[in-house]
Amino acid sequence: MSDVVVVESPAKAKTIEKYLGRDFTVLASFGHVRDLEEKDGAVLPDQDFAMVWGKDGRGEAQVGKIAQALKGAKRLYLATDPDREGEAISWHVKDMLGQRGALKGKDVRRITFNEITRRAVQHAVAHPRDLDVPLIDAYLARRALDYLVGYTLSPLLWRKLPGSRSAGRVQSVALRLICEREAEIEAFKAREYWSIEGKFQTPAGAPFTARMTHLDGRKLDQFDLPDAATAARAKALAEAGSYTVAAVEKKRTRRNPPPPFMTSTLQMEASRKLGMGAQQAMRTAQQLYEAGHITYMRTDGVTMAREAVFAIRDHVKDAFGPDYLPSAPREYQSKAKNAQEAHEAIRPTDVTRTPESMQGELEGAQARLYELIWKRAVASQMAAAELDQTAVDIASADGKIRFRATGSVVAFDGFLKLYREDEDDRAADARAGIAAPPNGAEAEDDTRILPPMKEHDPLKRGEITASQHFTQPPPRYSEASLVKRLEELGIGRPSTYASILQRLQDLKYVTLEKRRFVAQDLGRMVTTFLVRFFEKYVDTGFTSQMEEKLDEISEGRAEWRAVMRAFWKEFSAAVEATKDLKIRDVIDALDEDLGPHIFPERPDGTDPRLCPTCGKGRLGLRLGRTGAFIGCSNYPECRYTRPFGVDSGEGEGAAPAEQELGVDPATGQAVTLKRGPYGFYIQLGEPGTDAKGKPTKPKRTSLPNGVSPDTVTLDQAIGLLSLPRTIGFDPETGEEITAGLGRFGPYVRCGSVFKSLDKDDDVLTVGMNRALALLADARARVRELGPHPKDQEPVVVRKGRFGPYAQHGKTVANLPRDVAMEDLTLAEAVALLEEKGKALKPRGAAGRRGAAGKAAPRKAAAASEGTATRKPAAAKAPARKAAAKPAAKKPAAKAPAKAKAAPRAGKTAR
Repeated sequence: MSDVVVVESPAKAKTIEKYLGRDFTVLASFGHVRDLEEKDGAVLPDQDFAMVWGKDGRGEAQVGKIAQALKGAKRLYLATDPDREGEAISWHVKDMLGQRGALKGKDVRRITFNEITRRAVQHAVAHPRDLDVPLIDAYLARRALDYLVGYTLSPLLWRKLPGSRSAGRVQSVALRLICEREAEIEAFKAREYWSIEGKFQTPAGAPFTARMTHLDGRKLDQFDLPDAATAARAKALAEAGSYTVAAVEKKRTRRNPPPPFMTSTLQMEASRKLGMGAQQAMRTAQQLYEAGHITYMRTDGVTMAREAVFAIRDHVKDAFGPDYLPSAPREYQSKAKNAQEAHEAIRPTDVTRTPESMQGELEGAQARLYELIWKRAVASQMAAAELDQTAVDIASADGKIRFRATGSVVAFDGFLKLYREDEDDRAADARAGIAAPPNGAEAEDDTRILPPMKEHDPLKRGEITASQHFTQPPPRYSEASLVKRLEELGIGRPSTYASILQRLQDLKYVTLEKRRFVAQDLGRMVTTFLVRFFEKYVDTGFTSQMEEKLDEISEGRAEWRAVMRAFWKEFSAAVEATKDLKIRDVIDALDEDLGPHIFPERPDGTDPRLCPTCGKGRLGLRLGRTGAFIGCSNYPECRYTRPFGVDSGEGEGAAPAEQELGVDPATGQAVTLKRGPYGFYIQLGEPGTDAKGKPTKPKRTSLPNGVSPDTVTLDQAIGLLSLPRTIGFDPETGEEITAGLGRFGPYVRCGSVFKSLDKDDDVLTVGMNRALALLADARARVRELGPHPKDQEPVVVRKGRFGPYAQHGKTVANLPRDVAMEDLTLAEAVALLEEKGKALKPRGAAGRRGAAGKAAPRKAAAASEGTATRKPAAAKAPARKAAAKPAAKKPAAKAPAKAKAAPRAGKTAR
């Protein structure tokens, strides 16, 4: 007679069954076994918030299996996850079994464990408890809140704002954050400023660079050099001076390791370091947890069990030595608002199972995420890193001009030996929009070492350069930075963030472009409507206060129905106040608030609302049966329209197929935005014929990524048509540096060296300093070996997507795996290229000559080398067909196993 244990997923059940043995039957509930009915009236405020639970076929079937297994059993152990949702699932299972009469004479107990290991599971069975009623009440309150907000606001949106989809308590606040950031970016005005850098040499001849900090005896602020004229004056004054070392400051700093992961930080780092979305990270973590490799992954705690801390410290001492072990265990406390710290941080269940030892058991996303979790947990108990920082002040003879050079070197790597947060991480931060330095701030170079020098040393001045800069708008939110912001504000729970962010994308309120959220027109309309008429309920402060009240319920300090009564009284009154709200009022409000976005100012100062068709009417926002659009006030005489915020099959807020942007002042030709089979492009003029009657094609250029067809201006379009543009000349080689658009997007070029621009670079405004930095990075990936002995053309070795390769003209040859790029010699490269040349197919007249006498030998040679030969035209199709068969049989890369547990979040918008 076996006891019955109920868990959430089959994978978890399979793992636990191994630990408990034959005396236990372990069954899965497959997540939630029931939820609120998907219709209005499932939560009844008039009946003190009674709830109507819908019947789910799968849930009923699973409960039926559990009831069947309970026949003859003495005990039922509810072993769902150790959080609020897990407690709720256990409560649902017990309630449904009770309604079936399956619990008569049974001892029902609740057990929890933070990790699925034999020790933890057996300890939990030996120490059961009752269901946590306050935690269940908190679940009921949260579920009722989300349902009432979603099922009250969503129908109101449908009636007052056609084309909108839904609203939610946390979802709408997250959307507001994204939309407000988009508005900040649109309203941003770039501000010019300059900086002065000088090159210096110590008495020993060691070079270094420094930045000007004082001019005319006064400290320079960011905008004290606002234009080229003031910068030129500062440069001239700097060039006229002689310099000595005024002061040398050295100090040692300590950098402590970060705490182990909790849910939100795991999502952030998985996004930054592994490129995983929040949902993929949580799904992969769930798989690792159910397999017993890591502790429970839904947590806002950063503490670890005492035995785990000491096991990690033992591993650090054995693997890295006593110098890397701090004298006492490190203790951490979460800084997140409303953190409950109810569970441990996310850590490996067994620290001795290193990522290297798990290579045969884990692969793909699971292996990468496990390595990240393991390294973060172990590093959290390692010694601090120590850095020697040096700052050198350089002064002119009269003391009116000062420069400053900074550098640092790692004196003791400490935790950095295992888990680095260095310049690569900062670059990932910048791409993801996290912790961006303020405009004009220059991060100190942690890897630069300044040459030895002492106070009063005379310095030899080298070149003085003036550099132009522009302030940058705030970055759009990435998944990582939005999760961080929601956590800081105390909005929602970390376990719900992944589903909320996915929901916003599913509703097409936002899109995720280059890993950043872009607010769509429909999302901005919904946000504007909610802010205008329900401002309190999409306010971050109010939403955070509700989270605090829910936490009070879970701690037994508040009664959940009392909290619901207070909320519903004010919320229902706010909804009632919109009863007489007319659609015309909604449109006028949206038109006013979204006007700067829909009708941005034109560079020529003309009215952006003037109808381009009739030239008389005023453009404004209109609502139709399918949603919003832009229309002319001169209707019906003028029927000009363009879509706005509706799903036209091309994405939210898709631009019209053709739109005239204006006239090019240089040529007098029309500049038009068009949509082709490969996306949007700009066209100058129209097709025509030349003097000889031959057809001519107008100049065209594609619209680069990051430039919205809805907001592209005439100046931008003319700039794109003028590409490539000259940026300047390389100060070392004198070669021209240009910026342009290519097959793979915007780039800068100098001679034969190309470098793609980053997502934050604008091909129309990228300056000399940035271009030189990009080209320097590109040159670091190319090494010239010398001239080829046959034609004296250069032979180079480059870093490619699939490894380093040698190149001569159009011939390339991959380097053997055991040959490093830095070690390849010219002779070795020529030999590789010659061997590659033998395998190339003959082309042109030379390949066609002497077919009768030479074709057979060439074919035989090619066959002996394992390469394909050129076929006659008639044989091409069969050859391709034959080649396709083995390719189709190629085994696909093994995908990570999908988590079998059903999603626990309800279907109502959060």
